[in-house]
Amino acid sequence: MENTVLSSNKLVIKWSLFYIVVSIILTYAFQLLNIDPNSGIKFITFLPYIGFMFLCQKEYRDQLNGYLTFGQGFLAGFKYTVITAILATLFIYIYWTVLSPQMFQQIVDSSKAKLEAKGNLTDDQINMAMSFTTVGFLTISAFIGSLVMGTIISLIGAAIFKKQPPMFAAVSDSEVV
Repeated sequence: MENTVLSSNKLVIKWSLFYIVVSIILTYAFQLLNIDPNSGIKFITFLPYIGFMFLCQKEYRDQLNGYLTFGQGFLAGFKYTVITAILATLFIYIYWTVLSPQMFQQIVDSSKAKLEAKGNLTDDQINMAMSFTTVGFLTISAFIGSLVMGTIISLIGAAIFKKQPPMFAAVSDSEVV
């Protein structure tokens, strides 16, 4: 008898695409409403990110007959993290370089104004800090930040949705992963 492995890949792709669509809509909504890209309101995008990851992990548990090991939950969340990080990074790069380069310039200008407002930095220090404010550097930083944040949220989701099957229950083929 052959063990069937139920993969989370389709779920991960589905929920990642949902998040990317919502993220793109929010990005353009922020632009349309002329919200400062460095404003704290941008953190509202974390809510759908977390929600869709948790929905992915929960749906995966449901597909496994209500049982999910911590490792299975983490892996589903981590796959979601990697796919959304890749897709979001591609979108951010295209958005800042092709679709709305003025938004990137707005980020640069706002960042520089905040550094100048501190009043305790010299012009050389401000220029040094601003030299890192490039599309490539910020895009790579966003990718790495997404991976770190997503890994932490994956661990939390795996702990929340973990449900071990009873010790002496028969394990069906669809539960083996």
